[in-house]
Amino acid sequence: MKVSALLAAAAFVALALPAAAQVSVQINVPGLIQVAPPAPRYEPMPGPRPGQVWVAGHWQWNERAYVWRSGYWQAARPDYAYAPGRWVQADGGWRWMEGNWRRAEPHRHADRDDHPGGGGGYHCPPGQAKKGRC
Repeated sequence: MKVSALLAAAAFVALALPAAAQVSVQINVPGLIQVAPPAPRYEPMPGPRPGQVWVAGHWQWNERAYVWRSGYWQAARPDYAYAPGRWVQADGGWRWMEGNWRRAEPHRHADRDDHPGGGGGYHCPPGQAKKGRC
């Protein structure tokens, strides 16, 4: 009788220990997804359209799973360049950074007459000016 009572007590303690050790905390941070996005799909870009910018397709999170959003055309903005959206790893999960427009860098033209000797687009190869060849 003592042996069976001792075995029953030991079994009860053994069953209670793993249950107490399994503690899980779920903190829901808005915009943070715990599951990494799948690899991007191959999506051929259509031919260029004047005054339009192609926004490539990407994975979107719909509160349960990732779904593919196909690429689309968006009206171009003068003096701006489109920076596509992307998934970034942050705070122990993944966050979508929306695409946005950035002020475009002014283009420097090679045919400008910046060289003191004139020449319209003249370029002296590296190291040649020191040798007196430019």
